[in-house]
Amino acid sequence: MEVKVRTGRGTGTIKVDVDDLKFSGLEFKLLQAERKRQAGSVTVSTGRGTGTRNLKDTPEPSEKPKPKVISRNRGTKTTKL
Repeated sequence: MEVKVRTGRGTGTIKVDVDDLKFSGLEFKLLQAERKRQAGSVTVSTGRGTGTRNLKDTPEPSEKPKPKVISRNRGTKTTKL
């Protein structure tokens, strides 16, 4: 399948052949972990290119906490959970 991918700060697109369109979920997490392991100690830039970090030192993402309140009525009222 052919997919359009944004390039160059979102100003251009290129067409890329993709076998499967799995960009989320557990399977993709495992794929990312494998790619990270294979990359080893590669230096990547962070923060708009102003800093650098070793790829193997990047922390694993944690799950987001559940919200304690939800908003209603265009954000004017809140309900505790």
